[in-house]
Amino acid sequence: AIFYITKEGCRWRALPRNFSSWRAIQKRYLQWIKKGVIETFFSYFSKDFDAEHILIDSTVVRAHSLASGYRKGDGSQEGFGRSRGGFTTKIHAVLDGLGLPLKFLISPGQRNDIVYAPELLKGFKKVTVLGDKGYDADNLLEQLLKQECIAIIPPKSNRKIQREIDRHMYKERHLIEIFFKNLKLFRRIATRYDKKMTTYQGFITFASVLMWLK
Repeated sequence: AIFYITKEGCRWRALPRNFSSWRAIQKRYLQWIKKGVIETFFSYFSKDFDAEHILIDSTVVRAHSLASGYRKGDGSQEGFGRSRGGFTTKIHAVLDGLGLPLKFLISPGQRNDIVYAPELLKGFKKVTVLGDKGYDADNLLEQLLKQECIAIIPPKSNRKIQREIDRHMYKERHLIEIFFKNLKLFRRIATRYDKKMTTYQGFITFASVLMWLK
């Protein structure tokens, strides 16, 4: 039933009757979120990852009007941001060398990627980090240097000193674009219907567990 909701993006009430009571299933899912059950499964798989290199990037998701209705001032806390098209949410992710997910963060859609990169990359030691120009910042490069990581991040055009990077290795970054494409095949993730960040992130984690199982 949880797979059906994640894949089809339907409302809880629209679950086919052969799945039993939608209220009971929704309650069980929320219990899983509260107790960290899905996160535990994800941690079990993601602890054994391909450490040859890791990839970092983000993608923007449109929030449905059903996701609105939070108290005034709580939008950014729940990962909502305003844009010309309405509310948006941004998914920040770190993948291993095989394109499998390791970490996630949710933020308002208009927030800059570099703000969340230090937290996402904390704890990784002696790995090669691939990211686009949005992650070219002195503080992040210094952090990676302290973690004994190699940063393959193209320099911005306004840098006085242009760094050389391994262009052949940088091509591996296409794996994270493929990951986001596959992630958005799950309709409950491609459009955000959930008001609570924890509920929405639970669907992302659940889909990530399925990718590891695959």
